[in-house]
Formats: sequence, structure tokens, C-alpha cells
Amino acid sequence: MGRSQEFSEFKRGTVIGCHLCNKSIHEISSLLNISRSTVSGIITKWKQLGTTATQPRSCRPRKITEQGQLILRRTVRRSRQLSAESIATDFQILCGFQISSRTVCRELHGMWPLSCSEGFTQLGYYNGSVSQTDSGSSCLKWTDFPDYMLQYPDRGLGDHNHCRNPDRESNPWCFFRQKSGAIGWAYCDCHQGEARLVGASSNKSGRLEVYLNGRWGAVCDTHLTDRDASVICRQLRLGEIGTALRHSYFGPGSGLFHFERLGCHGNEDSLLKCRSRKYVSSDCNHGNEAGVVCAVPEGNGAPLRLVGGLEDFEGRVEVYHNGRWGTICDDEWDDIDAEVVCRQLGLGGVPKAWSWAQFGQGTGPIVLDGVHCTGNELSLEECPHAPWGRHNCDHMEDAGVSCNPFTDGVLRLVGADSPWEGRLEVYHAGEWGTVCDDNWTGRHAQVVCRQLGYRGRAEVAPDGMYGEGTGLIFLDEVKCEGGESSLLECAHGQWGQHDCSHSEDVGIRCEREGQNNEIPEVAPATGPLVRLVDGESRKEGRVEVFINGQWGSVCDDGWNDINAGVVCRQLGFIGVSKARSVAYFGEGQGPIHLDNVKCEGTEASLGECSAVGPDAHDCRHSEDAGVICDYITEPVKYSGMSKQECGLRPNTQRRRRRIIGGDKSLRGDWPWQVSLWLRSQSKGTHPLCGATLINSCWVITAAHCFKRFGADPSRYVLRLGDYHTEERDDFERTLSPERIVIHRKYNSQGWEYDIALLKLKGTDGNCVAFNPHTNAVCLPAHSNKRGKRPIACVITGWGITDSEYSRTLLQAWVPLLPSWKCKKRYGSRFTSRMLCAGSLSNHRRVDSCQGDSGGPLVCQGDSGHWMLTGIISWGHGCGDPTYPGVYTRVGRFLKWIEKVTHSPAKA
Repeated sequence: MGRSQEFSEFKRGTVIGCHLCNKSIHEISSLLNISRSTVSGIITKWKQLGTTATQPRSCRPRKITEQGQLILRRTVRRSRQLSAESIATDFQILCGFQISSRTVCRELHGMWPLSCSEGFTQLGYYNGSVSQTDSGSSCLKWTDFPDYMLQYPDRGLGDHNHCRNPDRESNPWCFFRQKSGAIGWAYCDCHQGEARLVGASSNKSGRLEVYLNGRWGAVCDTHLTDRDASVICRQLRLGEIGTALRHSYFGPGSGLFHFERLGCHGNEDSLLKCRSRKYVSSDCNHGNEAGVVCAVPEGNGAPLRLVGGLEDFEGRVEVYHNGRWGTICDDEWDDIDAEVVCRQLGLGGVPKAWSWAQFGQGTGPIVLDGVHCTGNELSLEECPHAPWGRHNCDHMEDAGVSCNPFTDGVLRLVGADSPWEGRLEVYHAGEWGTVCDDNWTGRHAQVVCRQLGYRGRAEVAPDGMYGEGTGLIFLDEVKCEGGESSLLECAHGQWGQHDCSHSEDVGIRCEREGQNNEIPEVAPATGPLVRLVDGESRKEGRVEVFINGQWGSVCDDGWNDINAGVVCRQLGFIGVSKARSVAYFGEGQGPIHLDNVKCEGTEASLGECSAVGPDAHDCRHSEDAGVICDYITEPVKYSGMSKQECGLRPNTQRRRRRIIGGDKSLRGDWPWQVSLWLRSQSKGTHPLCGATLINSCWVITAAHCFKRFGADPSRYVLRLGDYHTEERDDFERTLSPERIVIHRKYNSQGWEYDIALLKLKGTDGNCVAFNPHTNAVCLPAHSNKRGKRPIACVITGWGITDSEYSRTLLQAWVPLLPSWKCKKRYGSRFTSRMLCAGSLSNHRRVDSCQGDSGGPLVCQGDSGHWMLTGIISWGHGCGDPTYPGVYTRVGRFLKWIEKVTHSPAKA
């Protein structure tokens, strides 16, 4: 295939190198295993070419000559390991004197690719991904050469075109198609994808150039981000932090452009691993070369970056601290924290917090937890947070943000001292532009002010009152009727087409009086600022409005689905809307801005509805209103679960947010949770006891729950799928028990055998259908034994918080404690049929009173399934660190449970 001819060219170069180092023809012949006549002919022909190269006076120069570098490069090809030490050894053989590995590295720096050396296996076979020759030709697939594949089995050849060395050649090679159509072979270009920084005095900064197809080329600066720059710095081993610079900061180049976009996520170790890179397809002009600085950027706070997102404005938040990048735990992480992150990164748009490793799990340290920003900070480091490095999280809880850019049609008023007046600018295609004032009247101004949330009088300002814009002129020939809810609903010319100059930029003045005058400079597409807080997704939450410079809640007096529909419409949702009351999404902390809201249903924003304004309400935060947008009216169909599928929490796989900062759970988090109510008080504020669904027909609870009112099943009802005790939830069902079985050894004067079972109405083991909010917990196996180390488990219920019962389901993580600690505190009252759990620390006082009597204590097994370990039974006080909560040990009653649930008679 012509390989012998090419190999002779390589040897010719080596012969010349040896000759330059005073090796005799005989020595060269013996060393390279070729005839003396061949050696002599090569040297003679080389001299006849008229080369100006002369023999060096010494082969021991302080700095290796150009000829010496040639020998080094030739030596590299002879070295199988491609290490500096082996290269130095081979060089000594060729030239007769020793050089250090440091000299090798210095002389070969930037001249020989490390990518090929890093791709070698322990046996010396290259298995990397380089697929181009030295001359820039694309390699052919090895499957095109079946004879080679048969000759070299198990050498990495296959249905690919990556360079290989099946014959153990020191440098990988491949076959390629020559211009003549013939098949040739060549060594591979391991420089492919290398990067360098040029044009600066420091080696840590410069104009970015990338080596492709045998040539160095620049990168367009249009889409270069700090994430791309960080990957370049990492590839060049210049640290982990990179800053992207635009507009040929380090001077323009003179060559070609290779890339229009790199599209790195930020965690890659080389730019060739950035999967979203885009080769140049449009004009990139000199003056637009990208630059990179590999250093900690100046600015406020510890450096931040977003990693793992599909777009530049989203990703997992990572902080640079103590020389390493680390993640943030999502405890208490919310949109206010995201706002600070977006501000620090210089990203505009709408900030949104994401939890549960939405953008993938990090691999470094977790450096921050408990971040709680007020929203005014310039950097995340200024926000209150736990001490650096202190957390109780794993990477499943890595926090993320998205700084979603503004959408087309958003308006703002600029050039004035007040937010209700100024030069009108509209957002389109990622930029702000002005609007031409041709034929503008009060009707146009009314639409603009309405969109910005001002309900009073509006007028067009005199020409030039707010100065001339400097950007694009986006709109002209705008024609409004006056009733439109946004400017884009008015007829207008095509974007960017106009016959105006900036001296004709339109200015608007809105009525100052009214409740919405303190709206920030950039408002949503319609109406006053409204947001949803503490929901499980961006489509739901407590309603808050921005008035007088503060976010505040809305009282639920008169709150209904019509009002909810207006809120959802204002936020851009078009599906069914559902109102929620009595602080369904938790209580707010700020002022209560609105009360007795009454909408007709046709309004474009909440500000257009009638309402009682600030300082005129009669509410508490326990009456905060909420909404669910794009409400699903039909329950999600869910197939029944088999025995092996108990203990699963289906809803945890779709989580977007996590509500921490207390022990509030999310809807459907604990689908086996049951509440026990007296039938006569089933509409009260708090259940009688908690309970747990253990299969389709049976519920388990504590025997002492029936001590006061007896065991007549007609007195009780059970709620499954319940979350908020005063609101009917989507999957909530109220069922009647047909039988109550209390353990026969239970004595109401004590706490031994504190366990009972309730049978639901139904036949053949099919009493209740499972769905994402209703599922059975697993029972522990007969052989299950707790390990020596404490296990973190969870108690749930509507228990006590600050001396009041919660209306939403709570959760609390508690550690199981050794029996001897429980025995030490409770003496003979604590038996082998009990276990205790809770914190013995004054710092975090959690025990069973945060749940409900009879409620579950569940622990997660290695398989991911949750099992019922205990039943909340008794304790001493609430949150007393010297007396942890006591639970009935379910594992000691498995035979009794099996006997009762499989027998029609009472046990």
C-alpha cells in the first residue's frame, strides 16, 4: 500500500539527523538497520539539494539547535511511550550525549501533540479519536480494509475512521484517499483541536486560535462565552477560570476563521468535546476575533459559572472557592437567589431557580448551603449562607438557575428619572430598539401604559423630550384602536422597516396615580408585575404582586378560579386555571397588598381587576391566595402496582423545585400517607391521627388512636392522597373503614403493642386504586436488620410547628438511635418492640411530635424502595433533645400483620 516508501522518507530524515551529530556511516547503518550504501546515498543526495544547513560545532549546545529539534521530533516517532524520559534516552543513542527530560519538554513545547500520547493503552496501542492526517485529509474507515482487520484482530480496528497503530508503530496512522483517487496512508495530525493564545504579553491571555486541518485559525467572538473560555483554559492547563473577550481585544489576526460557535457546557477538558460547536458558515470579519483571559475575573464576590445547560444562560451553578469549582446545595434555593446569580453573571432576563440537579450532578465539592438572598446583593457571596463547605446534601441536590432572555414584545421606558415615563423601547430578537412616532396618538400611549401596568391617563411626550436612541429602530406605522392589551396586538409594519431617524423616537408619559406606579423599569408583557412563589413548578404558587417597591401577597377573600385565570393569562399560560386559598402554598412574609380581588375574566392583568389596595385589608398570611395554571382536570391514569413496586415515590422523578426551610413536603412526596378523622369532625383543621397504607386494602396506625373514641369503624373516615387539610386536593379520596383490629395485647394504660390495622371496603384485595399520589409502603423483610451506623429516616404528618398544627403535610429527617441510648433515657418503659429516633442535638430538635400519632417512620433501602420501620407512638415533651421520640418497631409485628391481613376473622 505504499507504506514502505513513506517509511523510507522517515528514515531518510533520521539518517540526516544522525549525520549532523557526527555519526559515521557505519554507526548509522547499524543503528537503523539499513545498508551503508543507502546511508551514503541519502547523505550525498541531501548535500546535492543545496541545503544551507551546516554541521553544528558541538552536539552539546546549551540550547538545542534547529537540527537538534529535528532529531528530537524524529526521535519522538521512534519512542513507543512518547514520554520525555524515553525520548531523552533515544536521543542519547542517536547523538551520543544525554539531555534532560526538562530540556525535551522545553524544546518540544507546542510542537508535538499530547493528544495521541494520552490515547495509548498500556500495551502501546492508540485508541483515541483523532481522525485526520498530517495534511488534513480525512481518514477512511478500517472496514474498507478487511485484510488489515483480519491481520490485526483485537487492535482497535472497526467500523470507524479513528487513527490506530495496529502494527505498534509509535505514532498512529490511517489510510486516506489521495487527490488522484489512489489510496495512501499517513501519520495522523495529533495537533487537531489544539488551542493557543497569541498577541498578548502574558501566556495566560491572548487572541484565541485553534488548529484544524493543518492550519491555525481564529474563533468568531459573537457567541463565545465564559464557559467556552474556561474550557480553553483547562485544555491549556492554565487554570479553571476563563473570561471571554470580544472585538479583537488582543488585536486582529490575518488568517482564516475556524469556528463560529464553540457551545461548551463548561465541564469539558478540550474544545473538541464541546458537542455544540459550529464551524464558520457566515462572514466573520477581522476585528471580531475572540480573546480569552485565563485568570480569576475582577468583580464582586467569588466567581460563578453555569454548567450543563443547553443554552448559555442556564445551568448548574458552580462557585470558585479555595482553588476549586464547587456546587451549591438547593436547600432554601429560590428565584431571589437566582436573581442574584444572573445579576453577578451579567445576564438579563427572567431569573428562575432550579433544584434536584436539573442540569446534572456535579463531581466536585459542595461549597455552599442554606443560601438566602434578599435580592439586592451584587454577588452570591454577599447573601447569607452556611459556612463555606458545611452542608448536609449530596449532588442530587445541586442548585441551578436559568436567566431566560426577555421575550419579543416586552416594553420599557428609558431616558427619564421616573419609571412611568421615557423613550419607548421594545425588545425583539435579543435586542432593544426604538419605535417611530409617525401618527402616534393617545390611543397608542394608552396601550403602552396598560401593558406596563399603569391604569390611568396616558399621553405621547413632545418630540425629543427623552433624548434619541442609539440602537435599532424596530417599529413604524403602528396603528392601535386603544383597547389592545399589548403593543404587538396593534397593526404595525415589518420589524426593522421604517423611514425614520432617531429624532422621531416616540416618548410616553403614563399616569402616576394608582397602585402600580412603582413598577420596575422592565415590566412583563402585560399588567403589573406578578409572580408565583413556593410552587412545585413555575406554573403554580402563592400569588405575589409588586407594589411600592415590595413584593406582597394577595388575600383569599373572594378568591376564585376567574381571578386565577387572569393571573395565569398575565403570566402567559392559556390552560385551565385553579384558585387555591388558605395559604395552600405556604404563608408569605411581606405585606399583604390586595384583598377582595374581583375580576370579570376578560382582563389582561390583575391590575385591571377591582380590589382593595394596601393597608385596607382584614387578612393574615394564613389567608394568602394561590393559583395553579394549566391545571390538569383529569386525574393521571396510573396502573396498579405489584408487590415489588411498593415504597416508590413516583412524583420525585419529576421534581423541579424543592421546598425546604422548615419541613414542608411537596404534593405526592409521600403517597402512602393516610390521615384518620372522626366522621363528625372530618371537616376540621387537623386529623385525629396519622396512618400508613401498606397494601390496597389495609392501613396501619397506632392502637392508642382509638383509646378515647373506641374501635367502632363507623365513627371514622380515612383520607388518602391528602396534602392540605383545608383544601380538597386533586387526588384526595375519603374512604370508610369496615374493620378496625387492635393488637390484643395492647393495654390502654401503657405503650406496649401500640399497633392497629384498618380494613378498607373492597373485595379480592382490590380496595383502592393506586395513582401518583396514592401508593403502598413496603414492610421490612423478616431478616432485615439495621446496620451499626445510624440510618436517616423520615417522619411525616400534619404535626406541631411553633405550637400550631400545620395545614400542609410536613416531613422531617430523623436518625435512628441505638437501643441503649433509648433505654438509658426511658428505662423499663422502653422495650425490644420499640425503637427511638430523633436528634439529640440542641441545634436541631426534631422528633415524633412533628408528625402525627400513628403516622409513619420510613427508611429508604438500598434498592430505593421505602419501608415502614416505625409507627409514631409516644415520647416526652416535643423536641426535647434528652428524650427522643419512641416508635412501635414494625419489624417485630410482621407475623401479626400477615395473620390479620390474610384472615377474615379478628386476630
